[in-house]
Amino acid sequence: MKVVFKILLLICIGVLVYVCVESIMEPIRFTEVKDARDKAIIARLVDIRKAQIEYKNRKGVHAANFDELTNFLKNENLPFIIKEGILTDEQLQSGLTEKEAVKKGIIKRDTFWVNAKDTLFGKTYNVDSLGFVPFTNGAMFLMDTATITSASGYTVKVFEASVEDSVYLWDQNPQEIANLYDAAKKLDKFPGLKVGSTTEINNYAGNWE
Repeated sequence: MKVVFKILLLICIGVLVYVCVESIMEPIRFTEVKDARDKAIIARLVDIRKAQIEYKNRKGVHAANFDELTNFLKNENLPFIIKEGILTDEQLQSGLTEKEAVKKGIIKRDTFWVNAKDTLFGKTYNVDSLGFVPFTNGAMFLMDTATITSASGYTVKVFEASVEDSVYLWDQNPQEIANLYDAAKKLDKFPGLKVGSTTEINNYAGNWE
């Protein structure tokens, strides 16, 4: 009986040690996974922001959805200016403008039209992946647009793209995800990552910045 009791005691001690170690390591592993995935999500949101800003520059509004945004990147061109020569301090002080200098042939400004995707992201960039959330089985970022009136009375067109933690951490510890959600809600923050806003004018800021 004593031998059996000792064996059972050792087993219980082993289980207890394992549980204690896991209780310490689980949050650490979760944080490591989250940090790595956050970087990829943020990089994708930054790309979405870059594309939306250029879309608005060309069309006056933001793309309403990813089909519109990817179509713009694939099929439309952006101006690319090659500059040769610059005005000297003396020329600037004399009141010579760049436009006048171009007319006189003092400097050259040639405009070429280059595919939007190639200009913004390079030839090898896969624009079809832009709307999809990394580390998921085809989940897409939520995206919306709006027009906001500022306190001074002028209107601003805005957009927002976002994804909740639970979407890209779907295969991780549910309790850790719930803890993130509760912490965000207590601080009145979005429980995930997003860029831009449809409720305030924030100059396209990401909530990680």
